[in-house]
Amino acid sequence: MDKNLKYILSKLEDNKALDIVSIDLKGKSDIADFLVIATGTSNRHVGSMSEHLINELKKEGIKEIKAEGINNSDWVLIDSGDVIIHIFRKEVREFYNLEKLWQPSINITS
Repeated sequence: MDKNLKYILSKLEDNKALDIVSIDLKGKSDIADFLVIATGTSNRHVGSMSEHLINELKKEGIKEIKAEGINNSDWVLIDSGDVIIHIFRKEVREFYNLEKLWQPSINITS
């Protein structure tokens, strides 16, 4: 397992994130090696987990972190380079359903 991925997963677990999923994007996308999706219990939980994770990643020496959505905290996207993290409130995660987007394609023939 990738060192940064393992670190991110442990920090999300420490902060009581729910339903944490990691998706290997190697060979599927050039945007990152891994996608992590997690759920927070409220806007406040999503925001605090995001801010804490960003601070911890900076302490680990990851400098080029980009984040979107922290102001509202319905969802937050954190781009740490090789790992992209999405933290959602439950309803917002169900709406976007990113796990389904990255499932293997089903080939239907007539």
